[in-house]
Amino acid sequence: MGLLSSIFTLPLAPVRGVIWLSEVIQDQVEQQLRDPAAIRRELGEIDEAAAAGQLSDEERERAQQEVLNRMIRQPETPTRPSRRGERT
Repeated sequence: MGLLSSIFTLPLAPVRGVIWLSEVIQDQVEQQLRDPAAIRRELGEIDEAAAAGQLSDEERERAQQEVLNRMIRQPETPTRPSRRGERT
């Protein structure tokens, strides 16, 4: 990036910062959702609720399946379009 393009894109720096921050937050949330300890805890809570009679067998199976589906879902890798003149 040249000096002139840096000067002209300087007003966009806060926007780029917000976009970067939102990507970092999204990555952290996805990591926490796939954390094995959190998944075990959530499955345990589902089992406890079913044992206490708060969930039917069908609701319990559905809730467990949702947790397991979330665990095995592959993270989406965003494809970033290459910019002209950008070196790889």
